[in-house]
Amino acid sequence: MYGICNLSIVPLRAESTDQSEMVSQVLFGECFTILEKNKNWSKIKLSFDEYEGFIDNKQFEEISEELFHKISHQTHIYAGEVIDYITDVSGNLLTIPLGAHLPFYENQHFSINEKKFQFEGKVFSGAHSKNEIIQTAFIFLNTPYLWGGKTPFGIDCSGFTQMIYKLCGHKLFRDAHQQAKQGEVLSFIEESEPGDLAFFDNEEGEIIHVGIILKDYHIIHAYGKVRIDTLDHSGIFNNDLHTHTHKLRVIKKLI
Repeated sequence: MYGICNLSIVPLRAESTDQSEMVSQVLFGECFTILEKNKNWSKIKLSFDEYEGFIDNKQFEEISEELFHKISHQTHIYAGEVIDYITDVSGNLLTIPLGAHLPFYENQHFSINEKKFQFEGKVFSGAHSKNEIIQTAFIFLNTPYLWGGKTPFGIDCSGFTQMIYKLCGHKLFRDAHQQAKQGEVLSFIEESEPGDLAFFDNEEGEIIHVGIILKDYHIIHAYGKVRIDTLDHSGIFNNDLHTHTHKLRVIKKLI
C-alpha cells in the first residue's frame, strides 16, 4: 500500500499515538510506502529519504502503486514561499508551507489522484548551486527550533539542512548522523566552501548537530532558532553566549 500527504504539515511520530515523540514531519505532496496499517495509525516509509514513523490515518490518502512510482520518479517541484495556498476546482483553499511537493505541476496546475489543484506561487525545481543553497538558507533565519520540524514555523538542525538541500535539488538523509555519512570529508575549515556541511559530536562521539558553512568562518544552523554564529577549529562559538556550544567533528562536501 502507498499514500500521500494531502494536508499542509502532518506529524510523523515514533509510536502510534498522539502523545508520542514527533520524529519528523510529512509535508503536503510527500508520498510514502505504508508498511503496516491498523485502525487509527499507519507505519510508513517516506519515498524521499526512507525515514520511518507513524502517521494518523485521517491525515493522508491512499494512492496506487503506479501513481506512487510516477510521483517518486518525476522531477520534483516544490512550493517556494514561506507559506502559500492552493485551490481545488471548487475554490476551497488549503495552506501549504515552503517545500510542499506539487505532483505533476504544469502551468500553475497539479493533481493528486483525480483531484486537481491550482497554485500560482513561486516554485523551486531542478538542481541549484552552492550559492543558491546559501540564499535559500537565509529564508529560514530566526525560525524557532522544533524537534522533528521541517518548516519555517519550526525546524531542527538536520531538518534545516535537509530542507535547504532538497529545495535546491539535492538529497540528504533526515538525521545528522545519517547526513554525516554522505559526501566527501574535508580535512580543514580552510578547504570548505559556503554551502558545505559541518557536523558536531557529543562527549560520546555521537554526531548530534549539523549546520551549513557560510563565508568568513561563519555557520548558519538551528539552535534555539535558525541563527548565524562563528565557526572555528574547535566548533561553533555562540555570539550571544560568548562561548563554544558545539564541538566540531567533521566537514563534508556534498556538491
